[in-house]
Amino acid sequence: MLVLTGDSSRLCDGVSRRSFLAVGGLGVPGLLLSDLLRAENASGISRRRRSVILVWQHGGPSQLDTFDMKPDAPSEVRGPYESIPTNVSGIRICEKLPYHAKVMDKMTIIRSLTHHTGDHFAATHWLLTGYFGSTGRDRIPRNPSMGSVAAKLLGPRERGVPAYVNINDGGFGFHGAAFLGIAYNPFRTGTHSYGNEGVQLPSANASSFNPVDGLNAGRILRRASLLEGLDTIRREVDQQGTFQSMDRATEEAVDLVTSGKARAAFDLSREDPRTRERYGPGWGEQALLARRLIEAGVRFVTLNTGYWDDHGSIKNGLDVKLPRHDRALGVLIADLAERGMLEDTLVISPGEFGRTPVINKDAGRDHWPGTQSFVLAGGGFPGGRIVGATNDKAEYPIDTPISPNDFSAIVYHALGLEHTRTVNDLRGRPMHLLAGGEVPRELL
Repeated sequence: MLVLTGDSSRLCDGVSRRSFLAVGGLGVPGLLLSDLLRAENASGISRRRRSVILVWQHGGPSQLDTFDMKPDAPSEVRGPYESIPTNVSGIRICEKLPYHAKVMDKMTIIRSLTHHTGDHFAATHWLLTGYFGSTGRDRIPRNPSMGSVAAKLLGPRERGVPAYVNINDGGFGFHGAAFLGIAYNPFRTGTHSYGNEGVQLPSANASSFNPVDGLNAGRILRRASLLEGLDTIRREVDQQGTFQSMDRATEEAVDLVTSGKARAAFDLSREDPRTRERYGPGWGEQALLARRLIEAGVRFVTLNTGYWDDHGSIKNGLDVKLPRHDRALGVLIADLAERGMLEDTLVISPGEFGRTPVINKDAGRDHWPGTQSFVLAGGGFPGGRIVGATNDKAEYPIDTPISPNDFSAIVYHALGLEHTRTVNDLRGRPMHLLAGGEVPRELL
């Protein structure tokens, strides 16, 4: 049987997903990997080289205390921080972001992402899937995440690694595959966090991909091949696509264990100690793992930094979180550029919304969907620029408003996917990747 151990929590589509793999045999009938590859080739989908690292700032970071500072506003609006220059003339950002400042020539700041909901769950679903649907009341995913879409349409860039890895989703979910089926859920590592202390270190490691005692690659593949004989009967009774999804997950499990690539990618002890020191612990180590996964051929990686829902004492919270996030993201972008990987890797870091322009009675900022700022780098997009602008209190855009659908269109464009194309749900009905949305011309 296929032994799945580790986190027993259920993903947003209600299906328990593996965090770790140990193969002791294969008890679920499965297609051969060659069949899957033939099907992909027949579909005409090219295996593009682009990848995505989505750094999710769960909870909603403050635009006024990061990338859209208003130094001339009253103190209750402008907040506790001063701005600093970056390596791009005329662009200034928060003093707590010196690593960002060093790579601003490679980054674009978008100051005008806007929508209409202050519901964490509704906004997160919208940003991660491109569709408004779930709310804090039901929390049901109506659409697949962009990572799952990439896993289905593009797959991994290299065999032997997952197409899609989620390093700690931060507690709000919606990183799953929904109607695409369990085969396109992310490979999950790490834990959740709901407090200002931030996330814990990712818990996946090289031993997660070792075969259990008594098995080797040859025996695993022989057992998988023996299961083909049950396919015909099973297909006749499967009306929901469940077994097909299980086939894909089984094949992925076999490939992960037998190739050794995933095991090597997750093994941070193989990394140069000087590089590990450069990234630092915690969120930095997650960012380093993300780079290693992309280097190994993973298509889409998500990771979460912090809990940015600072309704009270925002300065105390940001004094801790901003330097950690700054180092993780700034070093990641610099490292990717130095390795020649940034052009083919989009790094993008949003939250679900921004924060209120006026600091509240508890010295914090509340939910504000009117506007938020986020940054992106690489993926074929230019750096060293600002897109969009807000009014004097950073309440709403006054230039180039960017919708959640536009945000998703940016990600799909980086991957070489036309966001107007469709994917089929489990009943074969075509569903558009996005219902509208376009890439801002300033990025093209």
